[in-house]
Amino acid sequence: MEKLALIYWSGSGNTEEMAKAIEAGIEESGKNVTVFQASDFEADSIDQFDGVLLGCSAMGAEELEESEFLPMFEAIESQLKGRNVALFGSYGWGDGEWMRLWEERVKKDNALLFAEGLIIHERPDQSAIEKCQAFGRDFAQL
Repeated sequence: MEKLALIYWSGSGNTEEMAKAIEAGIEESGKNVTVFQASDFEADSIDQFDGVLLGCSAMGAEELEESEFLPMFEAIESQLKGRNVALFGSYGWGDGEWMRLWEERVKKDNALLFAEGLIIHERPDQSAIEKCQAFGRDFAQL
C-alpha cells in the first residue's frame, strides 16, 4: 500500500499515544502515513487512501465515541468495501467488547480487516508501545 490514513479519537491521550507509536512503526517500514484526528478527517477524501487505520477508545458501555468518531466512521463506512482496514484503541474497563463489535461491523462492510483489533488497557507501557509499532509495521507491509 502506498497511501495510508491513520484516523483516531482520544479522550485521555492513551489512544493518541497508540496512534503515534503505530505511525512510527509505519514510518520505520519506509511507508508514509497521513494522521488525522477524527474531527479533522473529510469523509470524501477516503478514496485517496489504499489503507485506513482507525483508532477509538472505548466509551460508556464499551461503545465508540459518539460525538466526533462515530459520525466520521459512519460517513466513511460505506466506502470501506475492499479496503484494508486496521482497528485499534484503549479501554479502561470491560473486556474489549467494543472492539469485537467494531470488528464485526467492519467485516459486514466487506472491508479487508487486518488481524484482530489492537487493544491496550489504560495507558500504553513500553511493551504496549512496541506492540503498536509492530502493528503499524505489519499493516504497512500489506
